[in-house]
Amino acid sequence: MCGRFTLTIRAFDELERLLDAAADPHYAPLYRPRYNIAPTDQHWVVRARHERRELVPAVWGLVNSWAPDTRGAARQINARAETVATARAFRDAFERRRCVVPADGFYEWTGDKATRRPLWFHPPHSGELLLFAGLYESWSDPADARRLTFTIITTAANGPVSAVHDRMPVILPPEAVDEWLHVPTDDARRARQATALRELLLPCPDDRIVPTPVSRRVNAVANDDPACLEQAVDEAAPLRLF
Repeated sequence: MCGRFTLTIRAFDELERLLDAAADPHYAPLYRPRYNIAPTDQHWVVRARHERRELVPAVWGLVNSWAPDTRGAARQINARAETVATARAFRDAFERRRCVVPADGFYEWTGDKATRRPLWFHPPHSGELLLFAGLYESWSDPADARRLTFTIITTAANGPVSAVHDRMPVILPPEAVDEWLHVPTDDARRARQATALRELLLPCPDDRIVPTPVSRRVNAVANDDPACLEQAVDEAAPLRLF
């Protein structure tokens, strides 16, 4: 699964550049580096708008347009690759409302509840992004205000992640992003496109991410600062990941 992740890029315009995406200038003050993004937090997604990539804020936890309220959002932070095209909650969004969720790492844990140790899975080179495959929805609250929400698609774990969990986010290769975001207007072509895109919902290559043991500060969602990523040095025994 994907239950927490990071996006530590310092400046909003740098994020736009890395994603080759444009954003409304009014969004810039909303941005800050994040070290412990949790479900129901506001984050950023890239979607296609008028043949361009658009960067917009959205809340993590997909709320379907037909949902009466947001109470189910916490249960829809992830969508399984194996059923995303057929599950009622996600099938329409998979065909029509795909997005990319930018990150530069995600967390998994090892050990029992009393000694949970967080691992940060991240690219091997600093400054690189992970491009999670996502879906988004637009939901109207009782006051008729529109809210954008999203979910992250997960797949079977690759080698490094499988040592601690059986699932991981789908990480898109950069060259597949435009194909992922594009939504044909013709019904038949749109359905064929969605079918073809299921080929992308696979574990990323093992060398795409590396694990680093980090501070147990990550265990508390209230902690969201650079100290979360301080490399753990006070552990009694080394981690064995393979």
